[in-house]
Amino acid sequence: MKCAVIGGTGLIGSQVVKILNAVGHEAVAHSQSTGVDVIGGQGLDEAVAGADVVVNLTNSPTFDEASLAFFQTSMDNLLAAARKGGVGHFVILSIVGADQVPELDYYRAKVLQEGILAAGPVPYSIVRATQFMEFMDAVLSWTADSETVRLPATPIQPIASKDVADAVAKIAAGTPLNGIHSIAGPEIFPLDELGRITLSHKGDHRTVITDPTAGMFAVVKGDVLTDVDAHLAPTRYTDWLS
Repeated sequence: MKCAVIGGTGLIGSQVVKILNAVGHEAVAHSQSTGVDVIGGQGLDEAVAGADVVVNLTNSPTFDEASLAFFQTSMDNLLAAARKGGVGHFVILSIVGADQVPELDYYRAKVLQEGILAAGPVPYSIVRATQFMEFMDAVLSWTADSETVRLPATPIQPIASKDVADAVAKIAAGTPLNGIHSIAGPEIFPLDELGRITLSHKGDHRTVITDPTAGMFAVVKGDVLTDVDAHLAPTRYTDWLS
């Protein structure tokens, strides 16, 4: 199959392109650096022309309210190009529990993206993943100083980006689900404990203080960012760290 991977030079996209090509598909990476602009529309028709599958892995440059406009415009433009190009399958990557955290603008934006795709003219698949292991350093940095890191005890089920890419590639190569496929890491940790494990592995002697008001994940209620019924990926967090 011919696969147009929009956002194909990023963390997940670059791996998806490599996986699809390795198993005999023709996957091409498209991004701003290759002249494709999902907001302005430049290069989109050419990028998806002749593609059997479009995998949209673009991401909003911000996580605030502006992310809603990004996903609205980018999806409208991409779906119009896909419909014009006769694309038979459109895949996006979203977040487990996104619809359960309306307090976060970015999560509401991802739910908006899912809704636009589901209501659109192209058969589709949505892959929902739990939090990426690669993002843990950024999470620590949000509430850190020279002595401490403050984190809530929010349950997190971290997944390695390579496992996410494997799942996205597999879904892209299959028939449209017209629904959601959820993937998650094999273990659940309280976020504060995950912080302690991470710092210990790095030889970082800062103290993790459990603070239910600290950082973005403080607004998350219960265990909505985990999914024990999801397809469980193989990579464990401590193995990924080492």
